Amino acid sequence: MKAMLLTEYKNLTVTEFPKPEISPNDVLVQVRACGICGSDIHGYDGSTGRRIPPLVMGHEAAGVITEIGSAVTSFKIGDRVTFDSTVWCGHCFFCRRGDINLCDNRMVLGVSCGDYRRHGAFAEYVAVPQHICYEIPAGLPFEHAAMIEAVSIAVHAANRTPVSLGDTAVVVGSGMIGLLVIQAIRLAGCGQIIAVDLEESKLSKAKELGADVGLKADAVDVAAEVKKLTGGRGADVVLEVVGIASTVNTAIACARKGGSITLVGNLSPKVEMPLQVIVTKELTIHGTCGSRGEYPACIDLLERRAIRVDPLITAKSSLEDGPAWFKRLYAGEPGAMKVIIDPTL
Repeated sequence: MKAMLLTEYKNLTVTEFPKPEISPNDVLVQVRACGICGSDIHGYDGSTGRRIPPLVMGHEAAGVITEIGSAVTSFKIGDRVTFDSTVWCGHCFFCRRGDINLCDNRMVLGVSCGDYRRHGAFAEYVAVPQHICYEIPAGLPFEHAAMIEAVSIAVHAANRTPVSLGDTAVVVGSGMIGLLVIQAIRLAGCGQIIAVDLEESKLSKAKELGADVGLKADAVDVAAEVKKLTGGRGADVVLEVVGIASTVNTAIACARKGGSITLVGNLSPKVEMPLQVIVTKELTIHGTCGSRGEYPACIDLLERRAIRVDPLITAKSSLEDGPAWFKRLYAGEPGAMKVIIDPTL
């Protein structure tokens, strides 16, 4: 089969690659759409340490089942499916209590981190266990279904955030995940949503998708503006979707006393936070990682267009054009949100 292989950092090659063999509990999926994730871009240059070459990256995907293992009972050949990016074991303490995203033995598709190497979906075919697969409706386009992994991160973050009807939320970071978080937190019951970013184009998109106010972080005092919009109190909940010190501290400054902060972004492995502010304001901080079984809900939300992903898709490309798109995205392609690769084109 053809696959886009990370042969060394900053070098992707479309090459012939062995077609995956399936175990009794696996299905073989012909990939029809796979999104380029921000983590793949950082893996492309080696900055995360979680994409050690040689590796077929890609974990946001959808396609058609072409083979099933001897023990597969949930699916048949021809089913249209998407799948979780996390391969969870189903047996550890966390899996047994339903916290599959916290699995002790978790692996991520398209990741090679030293402990394991799991080839992903920038290829014509990918093998995945049946228990992480979900059937998708006939009317849901493959490129939209490939976005479900990203949508599930936003929905999980909203589920981790204690929202009361009518609350004010601040979303710090209006990139693709931030724009999905804005939509998810609106559905969770927030009455006012304030988006924060450095790019005016992203703030415009945020308002198109549900934010009431957009604040350009380098043009205003964000925390002061949030207080003006909340009667001097600050936001009830803040979701930080970048993961660097400056944005985390902006999130803390925006929260009211007794408020809640949900940390979604993780660009930096460590950040310094104002401990005394957190303690004296009695802030609650929630971490969030991946998704916890939200895929069926996300499929329903996309099918009903309660969450919209079409405005976030910049382009649909062939596998052969994938390396060029990686270079463009790595260089900061203007206005690019999500590029979807279809190996069948």
